[in-house]
Parts: sequence; C-alpha cells; structure tokens
Amino acid sequence: MNFNFKEIFTAFMVLFAVIDIIGNIPIIIDLRKKAGHIQSEKASIIAGFIMILFLFVGQSLLKLIGIDVNSFAVAGAFILFFIALEMILGITLYKDNDEDVNAITASVFPLAFPLIAGPGSLTTLLSLRAEFYIENIIVAVLLNVLLIYIVLKTSSKIERIIGPNGIQIIRKIFGVILLAIAVKLFAANIKMLFV
Repeated sequence: MNFNFKEIFTAFMVLFAVIDIIGNIPIIIDLRKKAGHIQSEKASIIAGFIMILFLFVGQSLLKLIGIDVNSFAVAGAFILFFIALEMILGITLYKDNDEDVNAITASVFPLAFPLIAGPGSLTTLLSLRAEFYIENIIVAVLLNVLLIYIVLKTSSKIERIIGPNGIQIIRKIFGVILLAIAVKLFAANIKMLFV
C-alpha cells in the first residue's frame, strides 16, 4: 500500500474544485423543487461508484470505442460550458422530455451523472491516475463522496441561511468559474487533437 497524505490531499482538492458541489447548490435546490425530494445517499453512492469504476476502466473503455482522452475532455468542456451559460444567464438549455421528474430519476440523472460524476471529474480522474497511486485517488474520491452527501443532505438548510438572492449570486459567480474551467479544459485538450 502506498498511502500518502500529500497525494490524498492534492487529489481531494483537485476533485473538489472540479466537482464543485458548493457551486452546484443552486442546481441541487432546483432539482429538489422539481422532484420534491432527492435521495442523497443514492446520488452520493452512485456518483462514487461511477468515479471509482471509471478510474479502473475509463481509459480502456474510451480506447475500446475509439475515443482518446483529449476528445473526451473536449466533449466535457462543451457540457460544462452550457451548464455555465445556464447558471450565468438564468436560462434553461437542457429540457427534459419527462415533465414528471421524480426523486429516483433526479438522484441518478442529472445529479449523480453528469453533475457530480461528469466529464470534468472523470477526465480529471484519468489525469490524476497518471500522477498518483490509485489507492490515494480512491481515498480522495471517497472523501469527496462524503462531502457531497453532507451538502446534499443539508442543501435546504444552506438555502435558508443564504436566501434566494444569495443563491442567485453564488449561482452566477460559480457559473463564471465553471465557464473558466470549461475554457481551460477545452484549450488544454483541443491543441492535443491536432498534434
């Protein structure tokens, strides 16, 4: 076993920034309003399972279907870009055909995937794997899942403390941050496609 506190902390912070569960509070609150209830345990466990599974089989899976990591990252950048636009402009680009959003579907899609375990976090896991021991990354993922669970469980309390205006301000600020992450992810990977 190659447990290293520095590696765990670094991987945790990188994943925390990419997953951005604090910045996603406004989206979680919107989902809670649409679905009536979100299964925090289910969403956290499914997101954690997807991330750990992708850590082991992600690169092989992408190779199998003929997609390289850079193409996957560029696609992820587009998704993050459109989510950021929704947050900044207060518009809805993604329309679910199923108007009856229930707690089970909202907990899995879009909450567990692609909001928490999305292209950004999955691409990040592949890049972390190149630098760190896998056991340290797994611990970092589990710590993030625990934090995600706490935020999901307390999102209604956080909403009451911050208030609707606070939520809108946070939404727009994190929208700009997410937009910057999307541009950086796109710029870093698009040039690799033409090398």
